[in-house]
Amino acid sequence: MQAAPFQYDFYSEENAPKWRGLLVPSLNKVLSQVHPKLSSQQEALQYIEGLILVLLNTLCQAQPRTVQDVEERVQRSFPHPIEKWAIADAQAAIEKRKRRNPLALPVDKIHPLLKEVLGYKIDHQVSVYIVAVLEYISADILKLAGNYVRNIRHYEISQQDITVAMCADKVLMDMFHQVEEDISVFPLDEEPSAAEEQMYYDLVKAFMAEVRQYLRDLNLIIKVFREPFASNTMLFSAHDVENIFSRIVDIHEVTVKLLGLIEDTVEMTDEGSPHPLVGSCFEDLAEELAFDPYETYAQDILRSGFHDHFLSQLSKPGAALYLQSICEGFKEAVQYVLPRLLLTPVYHCLHYFEILKQLEEKSEEEEDKECLKQAITALLNLQSSMERICSKSLAKRRLSESACRFYSQQMKGKHLAIKKMNEIQRNIDGWEGKDIGQCCNEFIMEGTLTRVGAKHERHIFLFDGLMICCKSNHGQPRLPGASAAEYRLKEKFFMRKVQINDKDDKEGEYRHAFEIILKDGNSVVFAAKSAEEKNGWMAALISLQYRSTLERMLDTAMLQEEKEEQMRLPGAEVYRFAQPDSEENVVFEENVQSKSGIPIIKAGTVLKLIERLTFHMYADPNFVRTFLTTYRSFCKSQELLDLLMERFDIPEPKPTEADQMAMENGDQPLSAELKRFRKEFVQPVQLRVLNVCRHWVEHHFYDFERDAQLLRQLEEFIGMVRGKAMRKWVESITKIIQRKKQAQANGPSHNITFESSPPPIEWHLCKAGQTDQFDLMTLHPIEIARQLTLLESDFYRAVQPSELVGSVWTKEDKEINSPNLLRMIRHTTNLTLWFEKCIVEAENVEERVAVISRIIEILQVFQELNNFNGVLEVVSAMNSSPVYRLDHTFEQIPSRQRKILEEAHELSEDHYKKYLAKLRSINPPCVPFFGIYLTNILKTEEGNPDFLKRHGKELINFSKRRKVAEITGEIQQYQNQPYCLRVENDIQKFFENLNPMEDMTEKEFADYLFNKSLEIEPRNARTLPRFPKKYSCPLKSPGVRPSTVRQGTMRHPTPLQNEPRKISYSRIPDSETESSAASAPNSPRTPLTPPPASTASSSTEICSVFDSPQPPSSPFHSRSSSVSSMMSFLRNDELPVPPPIPPRRRPESAPAESSPSKMMSKHLDSPPAIPPRQPTTKVYSPRYSLTEPPDSPPTLPPREPVRTPDVFSSSPLHLQPPPQGRRSEPSQAFFPPQTPGPPVPPRHSTSQSPIPKLPPKTYKRESVHRDGPPLLENANPS
Repeated sequence: MQAAPFQYDFYSEENAPKWRGLLVPSLNKVLSQVHPKLSSQQEALQYIEGLILVLLNTLCQAQPRTVQDVEERVQRSFPHPIEKWAIADAQAAIEKRKRRNPLALPVDKIHPLLKEVLGYKIDHQVSVYIVAVLEYISADILKLAGNYVRNIRHYEISQQDITVAMCADKVLMDMFHQVEEDISVFPLDEEPSAAEEQMYYDLVKAFMAEVRQYLRDLNLIIKVFREPFASNTMLFSAHDVENIFSRIVDIHEVTVKLLGLIEDTVEMTDEGSPHPLVGSCFEDLAEELAFDPYETYAQDILRSGFHDHFLSQLSKPGAALYLQSICEGFKEAVQYVLPRLLLTPVYHCLHYFEILKQLEEKSEEEEDKECLKQAITALLNLQSSMERICSKSLAKRRLSESACRFYSQQMKGKHLAIKKMNEIQRNIDGWEGKDIGQCCNEFIMEGTLTRVGAKHERHIFLFDGLMICCKSNHGQPRLPGASAAEYRLKEKFFMRKVQINDKDDKEGEYRHAFEIILKDGNSVVFAAKSAEEKNGWMAALISLQYRSTLERMLDTAMLQEEKEEQMRLPGAEVYRFAQPDSEENVVFEENVQSKSGIPIIKAGTVLKLIERLTFHMYADPNFVRTFLTTYRSFCKSQELLDLLMERFDIPEPKPTEADQMAMENGDQPLSAELKRFRKEFVQPVQLRVLNVCRHWVEHHFYDFERDAQLLRQLEEFIGMVRGKAMRKWVESITKIIQRKKQAQANGPSHNITFESSPPPIEWHLCKAGQTDQFDLMTLHPIEIARQLTLLESDFYRAVQPSELVGSVWTKEDKEINSPNLLRMIRHTTNLTLWFEKCIVEAENVEERVAVISRIIEILQVFQELNNFNGVLEVVSAMNSSPVYRLDHTFEQIPSRQRKILEEAHELSEDHYKKYLAKLRSINPPCVPFFGIYLTNILKTEEGNPDFLKRHGKELINFSKRRKVAEITGEIQQYQNQPYCLRVENDIQKFFENLNPMEDMTEKEFADYLFNKSLEIEPRNARTLPRFPKKYSCPLKSPGVRPSTVRQGTMRHPTPLQNEPRKISYSRIPDSETESSAASAPNSPRTPLTPPPASTASSSTEICSVFDSPQPPSSPFHSRSSSVSSMMSFLRNDELPVPPPIPPRRRPESAPAESSPSKMMSKHLDSPPAIPPRQPTTKVYSPRYSLTEPPDSPPTLPPREPVRTPDVFSSSPLHLQPPPQGRRSEPSQAFFPPQTPGPPVPPRHSTSQSPIPKLPPKTYKRESVHRDGPPLLENANPS
């Protein structure tokens, strides 16, 4: 009985949901097997899933019931030679299935679905066989696409990459696109042309990519072409093999060595260096005469009788049959492709001489230039010999010429290739169909051939996807407007739909001919003018036809070699870092890979983190940076050095019993294995241990400054390192240590060179040297702002990442761990308090107005200099309770200056939205506001666990440390560029030594300021008391225009090399900013001794200072929260009805004023949390109380939670909600509508209470960071 026709539709509404996405997770596993360092877009995997379902449909068409049925279907429907490899993999899967499931694709999910597809139940083994075939094809597609992606130096596979790669692969195109006329290639992103100007590092990167591809060409020659000759000693003797392949194995060895040296050099290059110093790599090999095999090779390959000898070997009896038996088309590939492929080392050697000259021209390091010169000199004899040999035998061709390279780098100058294709197409009259660029990636060659039979000459254009035959247009166009194209299209052949057949010479008919056989059986014969010309065409055509087959043969050979020569590692009992990965010791982020394609660690044990830090398979510079920045939160410096030394000391694997027996018999079974172990495991690990040590002393030398024993131990360790390969890295570390020690002894260097000279110092009433007269009113406001900016920039740039990780500035040893950060905090606090003191001590109202105006002028210059820290210092001082209440004074401030102050306040509104936008838009130098960063560090530290539990084991939560490191990276990107300003030491010393509190405690000083404020402007006073003038000097300001206007005075036009990056927490910056010559001092400066501790209620950990609550609207638009809090202590019946003028004295419920300035006032989305208080009733809030002023100031709300005594409440790094304005009612911005507001607790208390680790409000406030990933690991996205 005949089987019913197969009618299952995978894409119907009923069936599609069952299959959609079923294979995608498993395809990710397949990708990790074939290309561990690459990732894939989801669309790409879905595209492959669709291709696999097409293939499954093809296999099910035969309605198989046994394994043999599936095998027959594969043999009939799969193109050669892929069907043999797919069947072999499927057979192996069935065998292994008896022991374990070797497949990545989900057999257990597909098996029940196949019953629906076929309409009957099949044996599980048949399902395994089918799935194994599908997995082989999916791996083949991913392998091919991955190779393509690596060649174009990308790290993620897209659907476009798969389509392009498949278009270049005849086997896969035959399998999936047998019906379509042609498949369009996606337009490719244009890469920079090789002809464009390249810097040294770009040259090195491009050269490394070329060498990797060249190494693959050498592997193709050795493992695919040489191996069949060497293995059949009956046909080919060792002498025959040597005559054909010469010293190709020696050339392969020196290429591997050169690439390894360059990769090591690039890896060990410091991020602050201009470029890697690869000159020594060439010099070392040149001194060893390692390149000499090229001369012998060139002599052998280019000798006059080589081609005849080569053909004589192929014409030996049985040779043709033997080569044909290896693979279809292999004999033709040997005859035509191999001779051209053997020329590759010759051209590559010539390329070495060119690249050395280019590197010497571009090098910026004298030492590297000298090494390159020495290498060029050492290779002069080889160069002259090679040029002499080549000049006799062949004309020099460019290295990238397709005829002499089997594998052409398609993406090198891709836009030039497209341009060439378009030019050719425009030159062909009668072109129809899709553009050449849509179905081809590469132009191969062109020339004239004779079409046998018609005996017409045809001009042929050969591309990787098309062969175009044209007739020459002779003479001028006959009619006006007719096409002036040089050629007229006659026919075109799609390369994947034709077969190339070699033709022997036929006397009287044709010579030097070959045949193109079409799918329908028709054929066309073309003849060349000479044997050499025919060889060129055949080499190109056979390469195109069998390239994918030969590539697969190479991949299979290398995989087989890897399986046979698995590297044996020492046991975990003797080497703790050899412990296999498991969920109990390391966890990786799911589907997350860094730009380099390296897996990202989520959590792990210390041993596993150290192992990945120094992994033998790849280097991860981002991980090294993050680890060295954050390791102190889970590991001590001494422990880290001990672990690195233990990691460096690698024992050799013990011999097996078979090895021992062989050794007893006098054999050396371990020699090759040990050689590989030392080369591929020991050397990379030891190199990366030294690299970590180098980064450690370069960027975190303070660890060694604080612990002399640690430094001695490190020096002893590197002193014991032996081996030529390690010598230069040990010397590099030693030089860095000496430089750091010298810098420590000499003090930090401030020698900075600028493009333009800095502006001259501005003086006002007092001149240089008159330090006893220095004061706010006697110094020039421009110079005050400049010197403060230089001072604060130094403080900001001196803060090291290690001072932030683990919130160490809030811990017991903060003076040791965060000296630079604490110094910045104390300076900021003192300056803010000094501004307040200057204002309230100016008793005379005219002088007070002048003082405030002068401070606003300083703020103007801060804004010009992008000193956001200084701007917020002034805003904080103006919003302090003693200053803010001085309404009569502020009424006399010019409106222009009030507007400037208002605009400065707006920077902190709406979660610092305007500030962040401005920070992103300006070019450094600048002094950012530290509070935002520290608030987010606190949230990350406190909101994420230090350890993750897996199977009962606690693993270090490294993703938490990575998030903190991302924030420190944002801080560091603004630490690199100094200000082009002159340092005036006396003015800087004046501000460094500010001590506004003198001998008072915090409470006494706060009382003093407020009492002075009440004294100069009593509450509810209609007229102000009269006071004598304090200043004998003129009050008139010199203004904020510099006396000598020149470039660089106020603005700093020198931009960053890159635009300032958006503040986010989703990545670590690419550029290393720690190593600038003009950056932070090499060692932390000792901060001033803090004042004695005061009561707990008036002091807290310093962390609270950096909490950045959401500020309300401008102080010139709404009422002060602190003033309104004060008023809440008065009874309702004591409050008079506010007079109609000024309108700001209206009740809370009154509508807002409609003036433009009032319309600008904004309310925040969510209030910051403040300590709870008892409900209060809604009251009118007049500006002044009718009661007599109290003997001491009323209890004031603190501007931050409890903090350490050395940081004042007025510090702008903690911008507490400032007063809401001078001309409107109390704002509702800090309280939810219709919710009674809690009272503010007393500012000072004598009771001792434990200091909280973190102020509660940091949890309740909306994060400043809006667009990035959540700071808490398990944050709810809603």
